[in-house]
Amino acid sequence: MNRHFKPEGYSSVSPYLIVKDAQRVIDFLAAVFDAAELRRYDRPDGSIMHVEVRLDDTVIMLGEGDDTVSASASVVHVYVPDVDTAYQRALETGGTAIQEPMQREDDPDRRGMVRDPEGNLWAIATRSE
Repeated sequence: MNRHFKPEGYSSVSPYLIVKDAQRVIDFLAAVFDAAELRRYDRPDGSIMHVEVRLDDTVIMLGEGDDTVSASASVVHVYVPDVDTAYQRALETGGTAIQEPMQREDDPDRRGMVRDPEGNLWAIATRSE
């Protein structure tokens, strides 16, 4: 069995977002979640064919839409140490408020939601128990 079927530090499943402007999403993820770019492959025209960013213990992959696959909005859930801080950073970085962080009686997570500048929804939560 091949022990190296995936890069070290990667999980077996990664969200993959197809967007119009990948750099805007990368900048948003870096500002809100301290995400770091791992590797990137540009097309000859300068558009981003594929890029990977690490957000805590997860790798998120992105690419810009083209004639084969068009951009579409996605929803991603992220646990963070402080939902209120991440939510405020998202708004300061061009995100749009969808739901302010709140605690529901039957939910052990405090959670909120924002839309990034490319239209993706980011559900942000912190376990409060």
